[in-house]
Amino acid sequence: MIGASDLQSAAEEVIQILLVGVGDEQYGVDATQVLRIDRAEAGAFAHPALGTLREGKRSLVFQTDNGEAQLKVDAIIGVDAVPISRLRRMPPAATRSPLAVGLYLSDARPIVLIDLPLTL
Repeated sequence: MIGASDLQSAAEEVIQILLVGVGDEQYGVDATQVLRIDRAEAGAFAHPALGTLREGKRSLVFQTDNGEAQLKVDAIIGVDAVPISRLRRMPPAATRSPLAVGLYLSDARPIVLIDLPLTL
């Protein structure tokens, strides 16, 4: 028999989080912000607040008011379907990164979520 709590958890909204690596760090990005994953082109940029890139050969392409932009990353780790209950907002004073907007409480460890437009 299905209980009320089972129906509630089944109906919980899920967000797709793209997991990426920058140097030794791992970050999450709302997958709806990413237009595509591409090879880093000459105009692609790195953001120092995310850490030091190893190679930065990949990029996350996202939309801006002035067209597309590319943020360099080292690795595309995967996509997690994350229930909203596993996401936490994070006040700016709680992190060293001005790009952090929250945390994804993964099974392994908390993952900092970044907002791509803030990287500009």
